[in-house]
Amino acid sequence: MAHPAAAQDKLILALGDSLTAGYQLKPTESFPAQLQTALQKEGRKVRVHNAGVSGDTTAQGKARLNWVLASLKQKPDLAIVALGANDMLRGQPPAQARANLDAILTELDKRGIPVVLAGMLAAPNMGPAYAKEFNAIYPALAKKHGATLYPFYTQGVTANPKLLLADGMHPNAAGVGVMVKNILPTVRKALDSRK
Repeated sequence: MAHPAAAQDKLILALGDSLTAGYQLKPTESFPAQLQTALQKEGRKVRVHNAGVSGDTTAQGKARLNWVLASLKQKPDLAIVALGANDMLRGQPPAQARANLDAILTELDKRGIPVVLAGMLAAPNMGPAYAKEFNAIYPALAKKHGATLYPFYTQGVTANPKLLLADGMHPNAAGVGVMVKNILPTVRKALDSRK
């Protein structure tokens, strides 16, 4: 007889860019893999699906969302949406990123999938006007969609050379560990509020 317990594993979808995909890291060192390990250590039956694609902008994330959801064998119990860093680094208009993220959250709402929206902050070199507009995207959309806001995805890692790869932008395995440790209480709470 099949084990019905396996079907009870909660599924978390991690939709993002290289910060989620695990750029230059082993598969076991990526954010989804380390998050899954951390949650399982707490005795939770949970799988985290890595839907991170390096270089993805919010537009590309939006374009592949339905395909990603269709490829999963079950409906996610939670989605972590971590997109926008590449839009910002390319200096794309914040209004564009906002519209794309809005569309992603609208689709997840429609499917009844709760969201942790992992925010991004504009790099200082983008200038104060850009930063003001860009940084406001995440709190505004979280409020609009009733999503859980995690204000800054790379909190504690950005600008810390010990936690970054040689490029000074992407987290190394230890850096991802810090990201996971920091977001864990938010993810835990989001999962538990769905009981």
